[in-house]
Amino acid sequence: MQFTPNQGTVYWITGLSGAGKTTVGTLLYEKIHAIKNNVVILDGDTLREVFGNDLGYTREDRFKSAGRNACICRMLSLQGIDVVCCTISMYDEIRNWNRKSIKNYRDIYLKVPEEILKTRNQKGLYESSKDELVGFGVKMEEPKNPDMVIVNDGRLSPEKIVERIWEEFG
Repeated sequence: MQFTPNQGTVYWITGLSGAGKTTVGTLLYEKIHAIKNNVVILDGDTLREVFGNDLGYTREDRFKSAGRNACICRMLSLQGIDVVCCTISMYDEIRNWNRKSIKNYRDIYLKVPEEILKTRNQKGLYESSKDELVGFGVKMEEPKNPDMVIVNDGRLSPEKIVERIWEEFG
């Protein structure tokens, strides 16, 4: 594999289900794509499909899935491609690996109060068993040192959130 000296940037957008990761990530992707073509967007659910839905939702499977996502981001960035990755990314170990292994890594945490997550509930996850839901029954290691924390409680539009990200990292 040929690596470029001008490595791409990885925008690792994390948060619980319903935090707005995909919405914000898509808008960020569109903003970057308007400037340059070498950008991709990766979404946790879509990546599971790409890998053939071969992993479940145990702690070990979730960890393996997050590791796969991180490795793909690194591979693409080494080829000069910017990556917007939208994923729950619930493990410090994965985020720490990213920080160590990806030159231009930006960890962006969308933090949302629980009561707001429940009202968004786009996938119906908050009506089902909370025992299997990350951040409730399944422990999430909240990012300890993200590059940016944005409280996405509805006071800022997704477009304003992307503006803040771009002002900081663009």
